[in-house]
Formats: sequence, C-alpha cells, structure tokens
Amino acid sequence: MFDVWKNVLAEIEQVLPQSTFNTWFPDVNITSISNGVVTIEVPNIFKQRQIQKKYDNIIKDALIHNSVEFSDVKYIISSRTTVKPHSREVSMETIKKKTLERLSNSTTSGNNHTYDSGLNPNYTMSNFVVASNNDLAVSVAWAIIKEPGTKYNPFFVYGGPGLGKTHLVQAIGNELLHNNPKLKVLYTPMNHFYSEFINSIKNRNKSKNYDSEDFIKKYHKVDVLIIDDFQMIIGKDASQTQFFNIFNDLYQQGRQVIITCDRMPSQLKELDARLTSRLSWAGAYDIQMPNFEDKCAILRAKADYENIEIEDEAIEYIANNIKTNIRDLEGEFRKILAYADFKKTTPLGVINGGFINTPSNANNSLLSPKKIVNQVAQFYELSVDEMCGKSRVSHIKNARQVAMYLLSEELSLSTTKIALEVGVKDHTTVMHGVKKIRNDLKINFVLRDQVSAIREKLYE
Repeated sequence: MFDVWKNVLAEIEQVLPQSTFNTWFPDVNITSISNGVVTIEVPNIFKQRQIQKKYDNIIKDALIHNSVEFSDVKYIISSRTTVKPHSREVSMETIKKKTLERLSNSTTSGNNHTYDSGLNPNYTMSNFVVASNNDLAVSVAWAIIKEPGTKYNPFFVYGGPGLGKTHLVQAIGNELLHNNPKLKVLYTPMNHFYSEFINSIKNRNKSKNYDSEDFIKKYHKVDVLIIDDFQMIIGKDASQTQFFNIFNDLYQQGRQVIITCDRMPSQLKELDARLTSRLSWAGAYDIQMPNFEDKCAILRAKADYENIEIEDEAIEYIANNIKTNIRDLEGEFRKILAYADFKKTTPLGVINGGFINTPSNANNSLLSPKKIVNQVAQFYELSVDEMCGKSRVSHIKNARQVAMYLLSEELSLSTTKIALEVGVKDHTTVMHGVKKIRNDLKINFVLRDQVSAIREKLYE
C-alpha cells in the first residue's frame, strides 16, 4: 500500500510545479484502502480542505494510473496533530520542558556553553496556515526542514509586520528539533544579538578574566541560527561586522542560517554591501498581505483547529474589514469571540447587534478616492497634479497605475469613476492599468512592498 502511495506521489510531483508539491504534499500519507474507500491522512483542517478542493482529481487520477480500485477518497486529519485547546496547552508545555531539558544537556565539545533554543513550541508547521500570500516561503521552509544547510542557505524571508514571519521561522526550528533532537537550534531577535554583543564588550573591559570569545563561541557552535527582525542591525556597524564573521563561519561549515526582515536585503540601504550580497545568495522570499479569500481561510482554519463555532458571515465580516495584517485579523477575531461569550450570543449576533466597532471598518468609512490619490502621490514624492496629468514618464505612469489599482481594490470603484479620479479619459486605460499592477504584484517584490506600505498608511 505504501509503495503504491510512493508511486502516486511521484506521479503527482510530475504534474504539479515543484513549489506547489513541496507546499502541500510532504506530510500527506495514505492510511488504508478498504471497501473501496482510500483514506488519506493530512496534518490539519486547512490542508484537508485545500487538498480536497484543489487536488482531489489529480490524486484520483494518479490512483487510477497505479491500478488502485476505489469508489471514494476520504481525507482525514492526523490524530497526531488534532488536539483540543486545553490538551494542546498541556502537550506544548511538555514539549517545551523536554526541549529545554534536551538542550541543557547538550554541550559542545570543548565548550561549557549550553543552549536554550529560544523557540516558542506553540509555533509549528501544522498550525501555520498556508495560503497564496505565503505558499512559496512555506515551500522553501519544508525544503529546509528536509535538508538544512543545503539549497536554501541562507533563508531570507521578508514582509510587513504581523504576517507570520516569526511563526514560520520558529516552526522550522521546532520541526528540525523534532526530527533531530541533537541539533543546536538558536532563535534570537536581532536586538537581543546586539545587546549580547554590547554586554560582551563591556564585560571584557571590566574584567581581565572575562572570556571575550564566549559570545562568539555561542553563535559559532550552533547548527541552525534563526535571526528575527534583522532590520534592527541598521546603523550598528560593529554588530554588522560581528554578524558578518559569524555568518561566514556558519555558512562555510554548512550550518543553516534563517533570517526575517521587514524588507529585501537590497532595500537595507545602510547595510554592509558584503552582507547584502551574502544574504541574497539563495534568494529572498516574501510573505505578502493576504487577500480576502486567504483571510477567510486563515480564520476558518483557526476556528476549526480550536473547535470554535463561528458563522461564515462573521468570518467574512472580519476578513473584509481588517485591512492591515494577520495579527490584527486574529485580534479582531478574538475580540468578537470574547464579546460573544460575554453577551451569551453568537459571533454574528455580536456583529449584527452593533456591540463592536471594528477600527478598520471605521477607518474604511473615512477612506475616500481623494485620500487614496493623495497618499499614492505622496508616497512616490509627486504632486497630485503631476501624477494625474498626461505625463508618460515611467515612474509617474507607474504611480498613476498604482492609484488605479488601489481605487479598484479598496473602494471597488467602477473603471469610469477611477478614470475621473486619476485624470484619464478612457476607462480601458484604467482596465489596463489595474490589470498590469495586479500581474506585476505576482513577480515584482519591490512593487509588493510599495503597495503594502501605502495600504498601511491608508489604514493607520
């Protein structure tokens, strides 16, 4: 049975893009073929729904090609990852305790330093929701979990605040420790790295007996180094030099380096050019703002994972009104659930009863075409007259098209109305502009960052 499944997976891998296959199928397994029913095990509710919706026919075709006779395919959630909220808290505490004990007992030969991974055991791949805004980064994450320190080293993941970067990179660390408890995995925010470095200098100056190499040894001996909020190193030249040396040493030894940042390496203007080059060796992978469908999927997966009953209309309300990031999305989700519990009603009852005032919804009511046009012009350092004029200069034309796109996406204006707002005569010009930006966003990382920054300003 399992040999057959290997053949099925091999066929699916040939049909799908490699990144898609690596995202959805590494932890999908067949459990039984009985009475004409093929049972396939998946790790969580989100993957269950997405695989059944998107890849059911591909799986069935591969089963048929491998001579498997069946009348139905059933997708079940693995019992290893499906737990009630209370029992999950207990199991996570147990995991954390065991992880800390394991790491504290693990010492490096010739060095008395012991390692606390710094990882939050609640961040796992099984509860990280994969959607179109992050699927490439997740695909790379799984490749690293399978073979750390090889193809995707360093792994540089970037995006705005509250989009799940920290969850993803810590989940990689937790998965690696689960697969190999002897690995020395270290997660640290960049500001902690900086503080440790400064303290090591102070201690060296205070005491002749202080081992100034202790700080360096700690980082040089790890197998996997995870640095969060890398942008905090900007303006700290000595820290950049120290990190550059640590990075080189780890890379040369085939140790995995994982970094999160709020922008691409090339956009860190004050970063040492040598570091900029090295951090881009394996590419930079962004996590984008989720679209409406992604946000609905994230909230539904969270509700199902925690056995929370919430109406689809309530989920759509939250997804439609929170325009900032996933952190704010989850915050509004929690707030509505708290009100529902307090008022002894349903989440939709809370919304329809007017018990809450969603901040972004209030901001949305103040969002106007003029505000969008002004904000886009300001971002690109243009006057409104310049941007909405007849100039065909590339950067002005691009700004005008971004304004068209945001007027369409944020306010759902008609192409005729958008044409009036940005000073073009033909609505087909608007159609072309909106389509161009929408397509460019799929491949232009800089444009993604620009649009996200403008959105954040609009909804501050």
